[in-house]
Amino acid sequence: MIDLQQMTAVLEALPDPAFILSRSGKYVAVFGGRDARYYHDGTGLIGMYISDLVKPDKAEWFLERIGLALESRKLLVEEYELSNKDVKGLPDEGPEDPIWFEGRIQALDFKVDGESLVLWVASNISERHEIEIRLRELSDTDQLTGLFNRRKLEHDLALHFETFTRHAVPTAILIFDVDNLKKINDSEGHHVGDEVLLAVANTCRPELRKTDIACRFGGDEFVVCLPNTEPDRALKFAERLQRNLRQALSDFSVGDIAATISLGAANITSEDRSYEDTLKRADGALYEAKRLGKDKIVTA
Repeated sequence: MIDLQQMTAVLEALPDPAFILSRSGKYVAVFGGRDARYYHDGTGLIGMYISDLVKPDKAEWFLERIGLALESRKLLVEEYELSNKDVKGLPDEGPEDPIWFEGRIQALDFKVDGESLVLWVASNISERHEIEIRLRELSDTDQLTGLFNRRKLEHDLALHFETFTRHAVPTAILIFDVDNLKKINDSEGHHVGDEVLLAVANTCRPELRKTDIACRFGGDEFVVCLPNTEPDRALKFAERLQRNLRQALSDFSVGDIAATISLGAANITSEDRSYEDTLKRADGALYEAKRLGKDKIVTA
């Protein structure tokens, strides 16, 4: 049988820190945290409260999780971040990347000083989190252009459609393709066609706000989603983008074969049943721009 002294030694040897926390957020006991790559000695926390250490919003989050674990009596697993901006007494300036943790929170069957308790084991998962982000980016990115791919676009369009449905936030969808790209491929080779697509991506990127999304939809088709954008502003964006692309692609024109873009634009409306309806109207406008002689913008 392991005696109390041996059990204490086992707990102290844990690589990740384990905290016994009260419902009010008091550090009742601290064990482990022996992996010196990630953790410092936490015994000085005993007797302090979470609200003594972190700012109110983050402290409230911790207390909510403690409450959930106590109410459910089930193991609660949460991923969370901590940065210098969350900790009291530290300047906001500092490393931009937060530290990510996985917290495993389990209610305990005894009390201290009349308060219910949880065991909170915190594991530093920053490296894993960074890998997960990178893999997610790779799965959402078109390999040639570096723009988002169709999978990412469809995910975001579904969210924007829901936002429009709930809050009437205007959202514009632009779809365009490169005029005469097939002729350029046939004349100059597919490597030149790839350079055209890269030029399109590099021209689009500086025009986007942080909330906008541009994607290579397939082949030489591109889609730009402009949330919080009324039709008149979407048209001005389309006209500016067309001018910039006309200039950027002028080097790829061969004789009378001009590399330009034809573009269709549509805003989500209350008649649309899904974002697919908006996309279909924008696509129909694109084909109308082609029918009118290319290098045109048509709105639907």
